Amino acid sequence: MNFGFFMLKIGITGGIGSGKTTVASIFKVLGIPVFDADTVAKELMEKNLVLREELISHFGPLVFESGKLNRKWLASLVFNNPYELNILNAMVHPVTLKVASDWFGMQDAAYAIKEAALIFEAGAGADLDYVIGVFAPEHIRIQRVMQRDGLSRNDVLARMNRQISDSIKIKLCDFVIINNDLVLLTQQVLDIHNKILSI
Repeated sequence: MNFGFFMLKIGITGGIGSGKTTVASIFKVLGIPVFDADTVAKELMEKNLVLREELISHFGPLVFESGKLNRKWLASLVFNNPYELNILNAMVHPVTLKVASDWFGMQDAAYAIKEAALIFEAGAGADLDYVIGVFAPEHIRIQRVMQRDGLSRNDVLARMNRQISDSIKIKLCDFVIINNDLVLLTQQVLDIHNKILSI
């Protein structure tokens, strides 16, 4: 059975290194379907032939290496150039939004979640019933991403500066999770889970 219109569409967002993927994994354990928009976007850049040709046409053949998206090269280009980043997002976001919409239509849970770093930046918040924001202190986020991705502090800061600031984002979110290694994540997720089920 598909609940269709009655199924709530929930977003999970947060700045780089905030821990939104960890939070999403807890919701998965609770049986909630999760759409990983960032991972899907990367897959679409490789597998969607129209998008792939658009990328090559604008960024050149170096955007792919041995048939695979040259992520490091592309990141080094766009994260230091707002103009190129906007072009990339204009290519990728509409395709990803369409796939996410189709995915939501196939779910039959009480609610389903879309995890994405750029929900507000991409204008995707209007398609969601509620948005959960995951927040962590800047110094913790920087340390996490440096360890996870092998990036320099300056590289991490450059990526953080391309996202809406936490002070603005926290006001846009309906629910807030603090991921500072001091407050238990699981209990915060359970509280929000129960609130959503009661809506």
